[in-house]
Parts: sequence; C-alpha cells; structure tokens
Amino acid sequence: MYQIERAIFDIRRGFPVVINAGKQRLLVQALEGSESIDALAQLAGSPPSLVLTRHRLAAIGVAVTAEAASLPLAANIGAGELHRLATSEDQPSAGSERLKGLKPAALAEVGAVTLMRRALLIPAALCAFVSEKAAADIEQQLAEGRLLAVNAKDAQQCLSGVPGMLKRVSEAHIPLEEAADSRFVLFREPDGLREHVAVVIGKPEEWEAAVPLRMHSACLTGDLFASLRCDCGEQLRNAVKDIQAMGGGVLLYLAQEGRGIGLANKLRAYTLQDGGLDTVDADQVLGFGDDERQYSVAVDMLSALKIDQVQLLTNNPLKMDALRQGGIEVVSRQALYGSVTDHNQRYLNAKATRGGHLLDDVLSSQR
Repeated sequence: MYQIERAIFDIRRGFPVVINAGKQRLLVQALEGSESIDALAQLAGSPPSLVLTRHRLAAIGVAVTAEAASLPLAANIGAGELHRLATSEDQPSAGSERLKGLKPAALAEVGAVTLMRRALLIPAALCAFVSEKAAADIEQQLAEGRLLAVNAKDAQQCLSGVPGMLKRVSEAHIPLEEAADSRFVLFREPDGLREHVAVVIGKPEEWEAAVPLRMHSACLTGDLFASLRCDCGEQLRNAVKDIQAMGGGVLLYLAQEGRGIGLANKLRAYTLQDGGLDTVDADQVLGFGDDERQYSVAVDMLSALKIDQVQLLTNNPLKMDALRQGGIEVVSRQALYGSVTDHNQRYLNAKATRGGHLLDDVLSSQR
C-alpha cells in the first residue's frame, strides 16, 4: 500500500511510474498535463499506447469484454488528439483508422488505468513497455529513487483501499441549525488522499437499536453553493432534520464527489451534459462506469462507531446492498427527497431510469 500511495502522488504530479507484472515492466504516465509522448517513448525504448476503459470505448461505439484496451499511438500524435481519444464524444466505427491495433489491455495496463481512477484523474493512461535496451537505465533510475515501481496486482486492487485500516483522527462538538447536539468525527483513509466525516446527532445511548443513518456523498457545488443542477444540498439538510426528528443517529459525509469520479471530472461531465448528454452518458464518455463509489469505508466507519443495525435514509438500492454485504443489517429504508426543479429534473430522471434510484413518488408529482 505504501508504494501505491507514493505512485498516486507521483502520477498526480505528472511523473511516470513503473508497473511490474512478472518479467514485464510498464512505464506509465497520466494523460492529464501531458503535452507529448516523446519523452515516455524515449525512456521506455518502445512505442507508446493509450489505455482506455471499456466504458470509454463503449461511449465511442466499441464494445470490448476486457476491463480496458490498449491503443497504439502514432509517433507524431499531439496532446489535442490524445485528449480527443480519451474524452471526446466522437464515435468512430470499430474499424476506424484511429482505433487500428486496439487490443485487450495487459495486466499492467489495467493496473495503470486503475491508478488513474484512484488518483481522480481522467481514467486513461499513457503507457510504454520497457524494452531490453532501456531495461538497464530504468533499473538504475529505480535504484537511485528517480523512478518508483509498483506491483500490477497491487495497482489493480487500489480502488478498494485497505478495508479495516481507516483511522479515526479527531472529533469535536459542532452544533448544527437543525441538530444542536451534534459531534463531527473525522476518519482518514490509509493513503491519506481522502477524509470522511461521521456526523453523530444526539446521544448514542438514546438511539434506537437500528440507528437512523444517511450516507451522503460530498457535493461541493450542491452542498456548499446550493447548485440548482442537483438536489444534493437539500437532501443533506433534510437528512439532518430527519435524523434529529427520529431521535438521533448518524450522517456519514463521504469524500466521493461526483459519484466517486472527483470534482475535476464532475465539472468535465457537467460540460458534456450542457451539450445534451445525461449524467450517466457523460461519465461514460470520460471513461467511468455508472457509479464509481466504494462503500467499504462506510462499513468501517460504522464499525468504529459500533453500529451494526440501521434505518437507512436513501433512494439508492446500491447503498442498501453495500451495507448488507459489509455485515450491516438494514432494518428499514426511508426515502429522502429534495425539490424537483426545471434545473435538476433531467438529472433526477437519469438517476431513476439509468441508475435505479427509487424516485417514482417525487418525480410522478411533477408529471
């Protein structure tokens, strides 16, 4: 895990890292911030490729069964064309010249694109296998600490974090407008990238056996700035009110912006939505699945708070399933709505029809 953490920081800073898979070594760099592939190809001593997720390929009309596929790159390709391959809405046919040579990604290449997702970057990786001629130079740079190497299997598993290693860091009494007796408890993931907050409302000794619970994914635009594109901020405040009215419980405020794709990618998705795509299709164009969130961290937070039975405030069946798979008993579900407006109706319709969210009651009132 320590090497993966360091690799993520290097990747976010624009540095290449090495992924080892048996005797193969793959040199990997983020697409973001890359102006040229020349330096990567020269260092590896082999032609470069662009690794794209199956979601991205599906968005441009290419179906693959593998998690990712590798696309050989022309030597003179520019940054603009690279970004178009990774984020454009263009849909070339499967036999297009642009996609010539596309093949299922190797183990190390899948690990590369997984590292990009964990780093909250565009999920596309610039890669080049290290040639025999370049092997000695790469080995020397690794020995001198100028390059960092990680194992391909570790890279593939980095999205799940390290279950059971969440650290309880600090806490304080924070009176809220709708729940004056509230305590914020901060948890940090072992790689240090994400921090999550449990808002403990009321006195635990007075709670029901099945504790009222809301799992709320952070939404900077909605929660803080009251964006009209979503109902997140209203849901957040309604959750606090409801939990207070139910005698107290917990709101988990999870650092999972944009259904887990991060703020930068969420803003990219918003721009695509302005062009006519819905929220699911916009995420897919960028290379993401319908929902990139991982809820094992929520299970760890509940375990730290000694909670194993909940009354869940949600419209999302995936949250119920995730808690049950983590050993938390979901005794009941309570719907939690915001207002439907002209600005957010298309978003809510997509959540219901594409994401399976249970929003029929609130959406039917607008018909």
